[in-house]
Amino acid sequence: MTCLCVSLLLAYSCKSSKYIPQEANVPSEFPQGQTVTIVDTTNSIGAISYREFFNDQTLLALIDSALLNNNDLLVAIKQIEIANESMKQAKWGHIPQIGLTAGTGSVTRPSDNSINGTTAVQATGKRYMEDYSSTLNISWEADIWGKIKGRKEIALTSYLQTQEARKAVQTRLVSTIAQGYYNLLMLDLQKEISLKNLSLIDNVLQMSRVQYTLGLTTLLAVQQQESNRDVVAKTIPVLEEQITVQENSLQALVGRMPGQIERRTSLLSLTVKDQLSTGIPAEMLALRPDVRTAELALQKAVAQVHVSKVSMYPSLNITAQGGLNAFKASDWFNIPGSLFGAVAGSITQPILQGRQLKTAYNQSILAGEQAEIQFKESVLQAVTEVSNILANIASLDEQQTISTGLVQRNLEMIVNADQLFKNDMATYIEVITAQQSKLQSELDNAALKNQRLLAEVNLYRALGGGRY
Repeated sequence: MTCLCVSLLLAYSCKSSKYIPQEANVPSEFPQGQTVTIVDTTNSIGAISYREFFNDQTLLALIDSALLNNNDLLVAIKQIEIANESMKQAKWGHIPQIGLTAGTGSVTRPSDNSINGTTAVQATGKRYMEDYSSTLNISWEADIWGKIKGRKEIALTSYLQTQEARKAVQTRLVSTIAQGYYNLLMLDLQKEISLKNLSLIDNVLQMSRVQYTLGLTTLLAVQQQESNRDVVAKTIPVLEEQITVQENSLQALVGRMPGQIERRTSLLSLTVKDQLSTGIPAEMLALRPDVRTAELALQKAVAQVHVSKVSMYPSLNITAQGGLNAFKASDWFNIPGSLFGAVAGSITQPILQGRQLKTAYNQSILAGEQAEIQFKESVLQAVTEVSNILANIASLDEQQTISTGLVQRNLEMIVNADQLFKNDMATYIEVITAQQSKLQSELDNAALKNQRLLAEVNLYRALGGGRY
């Protein structure tokens, strides 16, 4: 369906109701405010597969495994199969119902003073009646008002909703794995920098102890360095725990037991995308599973209103019956003497059923209006989410520019401190301090890069990406 509706439009005829989608009332481009992000509006990254969006082989292998083994996704697929069975059943709505009674035998002993008893004695000379029959029954309801067609449409939209539910699970799964993988690389880098900082503090502590021995510093200065070392050392087991938890979370998402995840790259080796293709909002609405689900709910509501309305109209039913019938078992299969047949047609008009039909009709109209509001809200939230992510990316780009400059400045500080130390114009501790400052600026810069990568994943998901 190429266009989306924003109002509940019901069209009734003697045949069926018709759902008429209209253009969604969305902006031609995503609002971004003050942004420096380059955004291509000709195509959308949401329309490409995850294999085109991601290029890290370890990440791709995790996603591939998850799409085969993730339990939530497998449950969604089973729900599709259940809905598919209901849809198959609905397709048989126009087919006559056929029932076969292979054989029925009965013996009845009526009262001698009843009409049946008197008739039995006169017809058979017996005080009881035998009856043996094999019957084929056929019943068919003419779909004059399109009620059966409406039920088929309801079953179809329910099936399509389960398809969108699977896509929603898959899209969320792909983004969750990517974010977890990037966070894992960030934790690796944090641990690496913490170990470097610990090594630098050990050097400072050793120098402080030597200076204390020579009487060049106080015991308080040594104790302060020991405290600094313990603070940094304490963060390492915490990071190791977080790494294990993140690895186990990723393993659970891909349907595996807890265990380590092999990394072939580092966060610093990853590159952010310079250009992000958002496409136009209308294209995004057609790709997002939640918006499509809301639209299908609106379409189903339209069909339900029609079904509820025509249920109050007369219905035409045609029945036919034929088979074998005999008063004696020996004549049961005497053909053609035992053959019988009957055809009947009836028009049934509901009149008074405790207001059940009228209530169902009014409730279906209210449910349709509710579905319209929910659809509008899904469109509003989708456009807002993408716009907020674009603003976040623009902010991170500016922060990254400043942070990169700060890293460069700290590198220059290390060079200057090293030159001053060689010329006896700076202490060794000042050199170590400059190195610590540089490590911290690199860590802050890496954190911004990680946030930028996560924002890219969020944008990909918000635009409806994550498909094969």
